[in-house]
Amino acid sequence: MATTTRIGTPEGAESTGTVTIVSIPAAHPYVQRVASDPRIAVLPDPIAPGADPAVWWPPAALDPAWIRAYADEASLLHIHFGTESFPPGHLTACLESAHAAGWPVVFTLHDLEHPQLGDSSAYLAQLDELMAGADAVITLTAGAARIAHERWGRSATVIPHPSVLPRSAAVEPALGTGRVVGVHLKDLRPSVDGPGTVRTLDAALTALRDAGHDVRGEVRLHRRVRDTDAAAAVRELCAASTTVDLIEHERLADDDLFAALARLDACVLPYRHGTHSGWLELCWDLGVPVAAPRVGFFAEQHADGTVASFTAGAGDELAVALASLWVAPSARPASPARDALVDERRALRAVTDAAIAERHAELYLRLLESRAE
Repeated sequence: MATTTRIGTPEGAESTGTVTIVSIPAAHPYVQRVASDPRIAVLPDPIAPGADPAVWWPPAALDPAWIRAYADEASLLHIHFGTESFPPGHLTACLESAHAAGWPVVFTLHDLEHPQLGDSSAYLAQLDELMAGADAVITLTAGAARIAHERWGRSATVIPHPSVLPRSAAVEPALGTGRVVGVHLKDLRPSVDGPGTVRTLDAALTALRDAGHDVRGEVRLHRRVRDTDAAAAVRELCAASTTVDLIEHERLADDDLFAALARLDACVLPYRHGTHSGWLELCWDLGVPVAAPRVGFFAEQHADGTVASFTAGAGDELAVALASLWVAPSARPASPARDALVDERRALRAVTDAAIAERHAELYLRLLESRAE
């Protein structure tokens, strides 16, 4: 058991009648959105003395002894992500401790394959534990819910992804002359196919230029990466390309990231495997259409024509996907139409985010009522 600082029920929780939950993790922006209903309070992530408060993993609260020690300070456990460092059987022991404490357990199935791992076999075994022991399962799309039923016989409640762009974010992108298609490889985590995506993008942009489009590609890569061989291949491919520019930088601050994305006419997702994408949601918030490989259920996150699919490695399909995103009158970056679109989506997200938080709260309250009965 990790040594943790003492944490208490959030101030005012008992007096206002709110239900206090333990969320794994607590401080993640996704969790803060879905747990924002006023009836719900979330215990903060326990931090080991001397540890960086920004580092919540591995989550100290996901421990049988911790759950027993804090059994009186919360009423429910909700597991989102951050489980991958634990050994087999650990999660089952946590669920058993939670149930012994009288806590229902909710699990959100974000990923059917782990984006941070090259080999997901241990993570898939963890899914077996979580899907068997959770009292309720949530997922983000109907496709993922179908897999949950086929693989584990569980009925998952579908609650879509909330917004990612902060309400207070001010984005002022610059407008260029031609279209810009971007791909952010970040630090080349295992789910990202850097060289393959650059090859596919180069072929697609060449085809679009041949068809008369004024377009170029922008590939962004962190200076510190997990796969140095892949990074070297990306540099070589970009240097040889006439359509793609490479930009290497440190991890961008949030405002800089928002501005870099907002200046794009389309963003290409570089994933070799995946299930759902918060990056896609951020693009939607910013009014940037997305071309996504046909893996997972990216296309189901927004069935409004703003996500176009292509087969990974197929440059001709990516070219068609990008062109399809520009068939309708487009809201170019920094244009009044793009600004109006972002404002419209902010207003819509305010409504849907509240509804998403309400659905989580109602699920928690139903589970607690059932356990009390």
